[in-house]
Amino acid sequence: MKTSAADLVAQCVIEQKPVYEVDWKRNLVFCLFGAVYLGAFQYWYQVNIFKRMFTGVEKFTQQPVMAKLRDGPGLLALGAQTALDLGMLTFVYLPTFYVFKAGVFSSVWDASEWVKGGIGSYTKNWNKDVFDVFRVWGPADIVCFSVPLWLRLPVRHVVSFVWTAYLSFARGSNK
Repeated sequence: MKTSAADLVAQCVIEQKPVYEVDWKRNLVFCLFGAVYLGAFQYWYQVNIFKRMFTGVEKFTQQPVMAKLRDGPGLLALGAQTALDLGMLTFVYLPTFYVFKAGVFSSVWDASEWVKGGIGSYTKNWNKDVFDVFRVWGPADIVCFSVPLWLRLPVRHVVSFVWTAYLSFARGSNK
């Protein structure tokens, strides 16, 4: 629902389309992609995998800022979590988005064509997309992985909503 709403914000507010001109196929891209990648996969890897890989982060996230700045192992884990997430966003999230988009907008039911088209779009937009991922998600990840664990997902959801509206505006249409 969040990604569908973010797309509607992009189309109706940023692009100023009236509701009767909304591109519902485009909205479907964000609805499906949001459910599969953001709803299922991202939760699984950021909660289950990160918990196993980065033991002790709960202690780091509960410290005051000045104590965090003196916590070498905590800062190292923060950097590693940020690097891992930026890698996932670059090499899993973006190509997955483009394959979903290619599938929804495709006129054929051939998954190999969706992958081919999606990877083609991913490659074409690589420089700008990766720059934007690092520019937005680098600082956001530092905040997300520093706040207390109970606040991690709410912070991520806010950034994700804004990011998804941007992605919809920049890459959502079938062009």
